[in-house]
Amino acid sequence: MRRVVVIGYPDTELLDISCPAGVFDAATRCGAEPGYRVELVSLGGLPVRTGCGLTLAAGALERVGGRLDSVVVAGGPGHEAAAEDARLLVHLRRLAGLSRRVVSVCTGATLLAAAGLLDRRRATTHWMWAAELAAQYPAVTVDPASLFVSDGNVHTSAGVTSAIDLSLALVEQDHGSALARQVARSLVAYLQRPGNQAQVSMHLAAPPPEHRLIREVCEHITAHLDADLDTATLARIAGVSPRHLTRLFAAELGTTPARHVRAVRAEAAAHQLATTGLPLTTIARQCGLRTTETLRQAFADLFATTPSAYRRAAREVPPRCGEG
Repeated sequence: MRRVVVIGYPDTELLDISCPAGVFDAATRCGAEPGYRVELVSLGGLPVRTGCGLTLAAGALERVGGRLDSVVVAGGPGHEAAAEDARLLVHLRRLAGLSRRVVSVCTGATLLAAAGLLDRRRATTHWMWAAELAAQYPAVTVDPASLFVSDGNVHTSAGVTSAIDLSLALVEQDHGSALARQVARSLVAYLQRPGNQAQVSMHLAAPPPEHRLIREVCEHITAHLDADLDTATLARIAGVSPRHLTRLFAAELGTTPARHVRAVRAEAAAHQLATTGLPLTTIARQCGLRTTETLRQAFADLFATTPSAYRRAAREVPPRCGEG
């Protein structure tokens, strides 16, 4: 069995523990050979009080020894205090030396950084904490957008449920894509978001309600994907100059109007690929990407895959766990 040790501490986020534990357990039930044995540990073996109020039994971190497959550091409201605990960091470094790979979930990256395990590496964390991580640990190259980042044998994931995406990627690394898809289906999870996909979907990252002009432009874009949506046209609809519209997009969304339009069109195309049998030429036209080549370029940039591969992954139904 592959031994996976999850490190908890007071005020750990429950999902940061359960998401990777659930994926590895599902992989074992789906026939992974060798399977995974997951255990939760803490300093002194004290019960781990999670941020939501539930308390979990744990083994003693100090007693963990021998060969390990993965060390997983959970995040949560207590991550800052945990990162200042010298005893915890000593044992984290010790376990990292015993393990094939080191993993963090969400703000668990703070503990890895405090232990020096992210020095001169790329890493990610929850987007709300990315700037603080970068400022506090300048030796770490922080990617604030990606769902997860792998740098050598160190793997970091973004907020909370992105741990499912990273854990599925690790299962795929260990046992192949067929088993990873089988696990995802068993968990009713997305099949399978690449690490460099944005943490927040364009359709979820709506601007604050008080920014009426940008909100209305974004609503127009979503409702008219196959229309002319170049910056000059959008500026004319908004009643401002193209330069001013570009400044507003940079300030409110951190991108340009053209990049925002392309991302929204690509996400709309992804939805059609996953839910319809329409040919690529039709999807490209309906989503405003015009040609299949433009569609392919957009998918390469945003999803690091091709439209056809995305459709195959989204529509393939592997056998249920236990059916071979």
